[in-house]
Amino acid sequence: MTTFRPKYITFDCYGTLTNFQMAEAARHLYGEELDEPRMAEFIKNFAAYRLDEIMGDWKPYAEVVHNSLERTCKRNGVTFRDEAARMIYERVPTWGPHSDVPAGLAKVAKEIPLVILSNAMNSQIMSNVEKLGAPFHAVYTAEQAQSYKPRFKGFEYMLDMLGCGPEDVLHCSSSFRYDLMSAHDLGIKNKVWVNRGHEPANPHYGYVEIPDISGLPGVVGL
Repeated sequence: MTTFRPKYITFDCYGTLTNFQMAEAARHLYGEELDEPRMAEFIKNFAAYRLDEIMGDWKPYAEVVHNSLERTCKRNGVTFRDEAARMIYERVPTWGPHSDVPAGLAKVAKEIPLVILSNAMNSQIMSNVEKLGAPFHAVYTAEQAQSYKPRFKGFEYMLDMLGCGPEDVLHCSSSFRYDLMSAHDLGIKNKVWVNRGHEPANPHYGYVEIPDISGLPGVVGL
């Protein structure tokens, strides 16, 4: 694995590269209504409902945020407001990268083409990508694929667009549930888990673990 030089390094964006701030947005909007234990439960539920919302047919991400926030509010006894969902959705393009990302990506981008596969809307993602500090060969979205990860269709769309097979890529993500489990099932053997504390380790899925993107160049021998 340490000597594998892929044709492309493919990435999850939100959470792995971009500092995903849904929890902070929820806390900003509802922190005055909930004490800390209830706020932590609200944030956990909000994450769970977002995952549930994307497992069916594709729909715009604004609907995903709206529906998941509405369900979370109902479960936690908090009044749902349409404007709160819009506010969270509109924050997404303003989010920048984790501090370790620009330098790590820039070093790798000199040698290997970088690709993003993101659960994103076309109108939002490029603002986030521009903040990452490195050139990308391609950026593929759930809107283009008409499917959200962890469903397989987005990965298949990406491989078709790149004209390569699962053996040709190294997929990098901080999430097992959204990325690495699906990548494993689709035959992507070369994977990197960026351990940002989102999920516990799961060695069954076969990966190299790095604490942040500064460790990525070493994985591909740079």
